[in-house]
Amino acid sequence: MPNKILPLVALAATNAAAQAPSPDARPNIIYIMSDDHAYQAVSAYGHAIGQLAPTPNIDRIAREGVRFDLSFVENSLSAPSRACLITGLYSHQNGQQMLLEGIDSTRTFFSELLQEAGYQTCMIGKWHLLCEPKGFDTYHVLFDQGSYWNPEFKSENSNGKYVREEGYATDLITDHAIDFLNHRDPSKPFCMLVHHKAPHRSWFPDTRYLGIYDNTEFPIPETMWDDYSTRGLAAHSQKMEIDKDMELALDLKVDSVGRPDVRFGRTIAEYGRLNDEQRKAYEKYFGDRYEQFQHDSLTGRALVKWKYQTYLRDYLSVIHSVDENVGRLLQYLDEHGLAENTIVVYASDQGFYLGEHGWFDKRFMYEESLRTPLVMRYPREIAAGTVCNKMVQNIDYAPTFLDFANVKKPKEMTGISLRKLFKNPKAKTRKTLYYHYYDYPTWHMVRKHDGVRDERYKLIHFYGQGGPRAQQENRYQQQPGTREYNSFKGMVNSGYISDAPDVDYYELYDLQNDPHELNNIYGKPGTERITRKLLRQLRKYRRDLNVQEPEE
Repeated sequence: MPNKILPLVALAATNAAAQAPSPDARPNIIYIMSDDHAYQAVSAYGHAIGQLAPTPNIDRIAREGVRFDLSFVENSLSAPSRACLITGLYSHQNGQQMLLEGIDSTRTFFSELLQEAGYQTCMIGKWHLLCEPKGFDTYHVLFDQGSYWNPEFKSENSNGKYVREEGYATDLITDHAIDFLNHRDPSKPFCMLVHHKAPHRSWFPDTRYLGIYDNTEFPIPETMWDDYSTRGLAAHSQKMEIDKDMELALDLKVDSVGRPDVRFGRTIAEYGRLNDEQRKAYEKYFGDRYEQFQHDSLTGRALVKWKYQTYLRDYLSVIHSVDENVGRLLQYLDEHGLAENTIVVYASDQGFYLGEHGWFDKRFMYEESLRTPLVMRYPREIAAGTVCNKMVQNIDYAPTFLDFANVKKPKEMTGISLRKLFKNPKAKTRKTLYYHYYDYPTWHMVRKHDGVRDERYKLIHFYGQGGPRAQQENRYQQQPGTREYNSFKGMVNSGYISDAPDVDYYELYDLQNDPHELNNIYGKPGTERITRKLLRQLRKYRRDLNVQEPEE
């Protein structure tokens, strides 16, 4: 039922053993976020991939609440996206413009405001910001990106140390979330962030789910063989193609069984983390894959298709565990009478390419990485089966949580609350959004760009110096001893970063007539009016938000 924002839903009966919350009780909040989960791989969105690899528990949140069909990020990269979530600010405002360093921890985190307002706050899973979790009564966070198997966690009680735990990360994160729920103070409302490592690269499934999609043939995207003919240098010079850049060892686990793949200091560390039982299952499964791969000796498009199918089968097997663990949390809420007064949100930190344009990964302002899944359930205010086609962005999550908790949003917090959408379908919301990607030169070599999107058109400006010379544009890449500096130097020394031209050009897309963004119409006759309009809007964003870059 598109564009349907229904009235409030009556309070349902709770678990008979639990005490029903008072009508004015502030809601609990559970925000579940995965890493790199494409909306195409959430079956509630109806994409062919999601239909073949369904996510029934995530779908349940949508079915019993709202599915946002135009949900976007401000910077399609993990740590910057997480900084946008926790601060409600754009990347240049919160400091986390690039992947490895940057967040300004003096900025107010929404968790601090909820904590001050009497909420019991908890952070579980992937934090991935170079500061201590702030505003949380309790936390249990992964080391850096986290590992799929037998990962290390740090808590407020571990004296700053990361302690190894046995098991699969997705299960362990949910175990700790349930442990918090079991030991929380029931006299207080709670806000719990549950951040999964999965399905981040390199897509290591639980041993229980190895091969569950091996007999499934996923459809080849219409744009798989895109030649980028109408686009500028950025689309041609990226390093995120399934054909050229998806690695047989690191990504597809062939030509690597029993020996690590070493490149730019990286190793397939997961193999070294496995216990005997886990290793036995992995060596059998990936050993068989390796033998079959060697036997088939694929080349050309046949090899690309094999890489695509193998990539999706591993990726979707990992998501199967995420969905299963979402179900565990929903079941807990049902069994303990908490479902009616708990806001449950599921989202990803950004979108992801599942073969579209021949790519994997994210970063670009094109739709597959700009758009992220977002579903939300709160029976008191969100009618079941709602579908929202208003444009929302991840900087809006923090203001929304504060609004539901009756906490005033700080004046400097840029995002807007989505709560009004559930009360008034005609509520004034954003008609455009601003995007800015800064993380160049580094992994995947996507050029810097910013842009504006309205309900039909998208204008993107690619800019900046090319190759190693771009270092001087990036604060932390210039500072010896920082992670950004060390990573940059390693990539230059290995040849991953090489000389490239400077860029300064625009692309324009009509999303109504060209939803796959294959036809850049910037400068074409008949586009003058919309180009002027979007340029004005883009410059207004830069001016109003005090964006220092780019220089035109």
